[in-house]
Amino acid sequence: MSGAALLGAAARAVLEVGALLRAWRADPAAVGGVWEGSQFKAGADAMAHEALSGRLLAAAPGIPVLSEEDPWPLGADRPGRYWLIDPIDGTASYAHGFPGYVTQAALVQDRAPVLAAVYAPEFDVLYTAARGEGARANGRALPPLAPAPVGTGALTDNTPEPRGIAARAYERFGFTGYLECGGISLKLCRIAEGRARLFVKDVPVRDWDVAAPGLLLAEVGGAVRTLSGAPFDYTGPFEHTGLVGAADEAACAAVAAWYAAAAPERRTDARPGRPVPTPRARSRTGPRANGAT
Repeated sequence: MSGAALLGAAARAVLEVGALLRAWRADPAAVGGVWEGSQFKAGADAMAHEALSGRLLAAAPGIPVLSEEDPWPLGADRPGRYWLIDPIDGTASYAHGFPGYVTQAALVQDRAPVLAAVYAPEFDVLYTAARGEGARANGRALPPLAPAPVGTGALTDNTPEPRGIAARAYERFGFTGYLECGGISLKLCRIAEGRARLFVKDVPVRDWDVAAPGLLLAEVGGAVRTLSGAPFDYTGPFEHTGLVGAADEAACAAVAAWYAAAAPERRTDARPGRPVPTPRARSRTGPRANGAT
């Protein structure tokens, strides 16, 4: 299959799975689950994995699928080309009635995402990207992001106001704007759209969280890096410590340098997990309508 055909297949798959996710929200078995550390796991995670991986395998039988729900064996070399999917990014948002979740797939080739499809069902926005060919939202080309000093525009995170490392970055770089948003992917998509300029987190982050939205962001001039400032290279372990997503690479470098220079006791967000957000905190219009991770 050509790259265009594969991107079309991925786009159709996430659209169809997104429709299923909306329907499954009425099923207690789908939205029920438990916290595993800082992540909420719901019944719908496994259901969405089967639905999304099955569609991709049917469209391109020769391309294996690696998923949050079924990753490659630890320590094994990854295939040269594979789908890397996150059936639900923002499961807590999904399970607790908030709109800030997506379903997504990236085609990774030679250790880099080359195609991406991200669908936000509650906003009915399909984001797509192909390496070197730009990014789109519902078919509309996203314009390049203009570089700007860190502190310009809005910082984004999943709480009603900046907390932890987000609060420290907000203060350090002099932000005046803030966008409450949902899961990791949706926040990176909001940066690609120009609605925010920076997202920083110091919790574990996995490759499937960032592969698809990271390509989207790169295609408009932004960047996603680990909290050390290194790029995600899609080799070795899937898990990394933290991330910086920004509207330009210089902002990523500035935030990583600030983090590295900070005293250890200020670098650590002491909250090992987080409580389930209450609907009241997310029921307002505007930025707070975007949900929680």
